[in-house]
Amino acid sequence: MARLEPDLTFGLPRMHKEAGERRDFLPALVQALTSLGIAVAVEDGIGAGMGLSEDDYTSISPLVRVVSNDEAFDQSIVLTLRAPEGRYEAMRRGASLIAMLHFPTRPARIRLLEALGIDAISLDGIADDQGRRLVENCRAVAWNGLEAAFDALVTTYERMTDPYRGPIRVTIMGAGAIGKHAVEAATKFGSQERQDRYLSMNLPGVEVVTIGRNLTGRAGYLRDRLAATDVLVDATQRSDPSTRIVPNAWLALMPPHAVICDLVVDPYLLDADPPTVRAIEGIPQGNLDRFIFAPHDPDWDATVPDGVPSAERRTVVSCYSWPGVHPKSCMELYGVQLDPLLRTIVACGGTAGIRPDGDFHERALFRASLRAWAGTEDLEPSRSLSLRTA
Repeated sequence: MARLEPDLTFGLPRMHKEAGERRDFLPALVQALTSLGIAVAVEDGIGAGMGLSEDDYTSISPLVRVVSNDEAFDQSIVLTLRAPEGRYEAMRRGASLIAMLHFPTRPARIRLLEALGIDAISLDGIADDQGRRLVENCRAVAWNGLEAAFDALVTTYERMTDPYRGPIRVTIMGAGAIGKHAVEAATKFGSQERQDRYLSMNLPGVEVVTIGRNLTGRAGYLRDRLAATDVLVDATQRSDPSTRIVPNAWLALMPPHAVICDLVVDPYLLDADPPTVRAIEGIPQGNLDRFIFAPHDPDWDATVPDGVPSAERRTVVSCYSWPGVHPKSCMELYGVQLDPLLRTIVACGGTAGIRPDGDFHERALFRASLRAWAGTEDLEPSRSLSLRTA
């Protein structure tokens, strides 16, 4: 299969994000690369947030080196989970970046990568021939988000443990991969432990209503639905991210104790053309350090841009990286999913050798590439990668 034969090296930099971001790729993934004869440069301190030591990585193979953040980015292929904002310029021209890059809602990021001559594959865009994502943790997104939502509801709804209350009413917008897991998580109050405890207390359960585009687009129905909702879950995948689904003013229809569970966590990119807005207007965006926002939280205004209506508020749970709430199990899953994809990249001699008409994994990788997104296979990175070695 190999068509290019550069001396591929992988760099695994750490994610210098919020303090709560503890995820790094695990030794098993590094071992998969070294078993193919690939040298891997891991950043100093890798795995520390999950109780691992550098020796857990270097003991795998002499092909593993511990390096600085700069050197980790100075490899022919850089692999990191979240997009490395502010560090793209640290990569060499013609190198490849593999990360969650979210091309559909990040036009400025695409332009920057093209300008820097960086080839890229967006992990969130890797999908099979039927459009099913191959690198995802949708279950963790749903369960971790709903766990936080019900944690919040316990504090906002005084009748939560009243055996004479009605069922908790959950409305889930979106019936895709995340929405389907959200249904199961919601029926169990966001955690199996809470489900078991509430069953032992003989408390009423949860009523879940899932709605898609054919109902979220009907103003009259959606307004009535909001008025009868204790937990509103956004699991939508909008075809037009410049258009809101729930205007901020409509949040006033929801019960005062209601909780909004944001599983999508799209950004506010008002300067983009077209702009990107939140599906539920005026809600904050959280992270692993802070993902629960009360209506009068002073951090609310700091995360919602000026000019976006946000006067109507309910408690919101929102986290840019829901799977990171339980980091090790998250990275174990990603490692298993990435293994065959990385093997394909190595077999192809690098990302530039990936063909749109190749085997199953090649096709999936190509569809997620910047070359495919830009509509051309002849970007500068695909030419220069075969010339630059490390």
